[in-house]
Amino acid sequence: MTTHLPTSSLPSTRLSKVALPFSKSWNRAQFTFPKCPRFSIGPLRCAVSVVSEPIQSEKTNNGKPYPAEVSRTIMELSSVGTLSTPTLDGWPLGFGVRFAVDPHGTPVLFLNDATSKLSVNCKSSIHVQFEQYGLRTPQCTIQGTLEKPEDTTALKLHSVWKKRFGHEVDEDHLFLLSVERVLQLEDFAEDGIWVTSSDYKLANPDPLRDFAERMIEEINTHNREDILRFCNIYVDLDFQVSDAKMLWVDRLGFDVRFRSPQNDVFEARIPFPREVTDEKGAKSSFNCMSQLAWEVEKNFHAAEFEKAKQLKKIEYTGL
Repeated sequence: MTTHLPTSSLPSTRLSKVALPFSKSWNRAQFTFPKCPRFSIGPLRCAVSVVSEPIQSEKTNNGKPYPAEVSRTIMELSSVGTLSTPTLDGWPLGFGVRFAVDPHGTPVLFLNDATSKLSVNCKSSIHVQFEQYGLRTPQCTIQGTLEKPEDTTALKLHSVWKKRFGHEVDEDHLFLLSVERVLQLEDFAEDGIWVTSSDYKLANPDPLRDFAERMIEEINTHNREDILRFCNIYVDLDFQVSDAKMLWVDRLGFDVRFRSPQNDVFEARIPFPREVTDEKGAKSSFNCMSQLAWEVEKNFHAAEFEKAKQLKKIEYTGL
């Protein structure tokens, strides 16, 4: 069982049908979205199916992926971590290592003769960080025992390593870190959530992970007005946002960090109207949400959806 610490509960956005022009703020020469369902020339229209209930999924956590899924995503997107293990005199020692992961998320590490003698068959951990747009650094720490794999397993690990790094290594220097439990943190100075070995191995990494960074970079660079509008329209605020950035996007929605006129910094979760599974679906959802937000801002359409109400104030960093 996963032990959950208190998290923000954000409602799902309820979207209604609209029949109004596209938001002019999207720079489509830079970031091209596919057409929404029933989009046609003449007047321009975008039909969005009504979501009558919040997003429901056995793998959702208040509109966000579960910590086990987040940890699997971090491990898939990273290739460098800090391995910590006790030395012969009992002192803990941490050093940087490269790693790959097998299909179950088990770390595969390459160790030279000196480091393998210090580490093998000892309780160890690997700590991995993944920076999101330079503003947030989710992390996971896997605890387990560093093991030398059997010969038949070593061959499989060799192919895993070659797929990740594109070159071959000596199989005698490949090791496995068994996954006994995982600590997942949203950022520095945040409380962590412990994940069981079974939950971690059964979880799937996020399907948007391979293009999320590129998509966020394009939006933050070319579509600042739309991110400001998303915060002002889809988040329940009593002020107008002065600056905003998108931090991350996954199958259930996206996280934004924004600044108030008093220079206070907050984060909020804005859910998609429905779960997406690929790049095309994510861009289509952004496109339709942008159109609706523009129409609400111009008073062409009422805000007939439930806004995100839970904010997290950021005390330790800026925007």
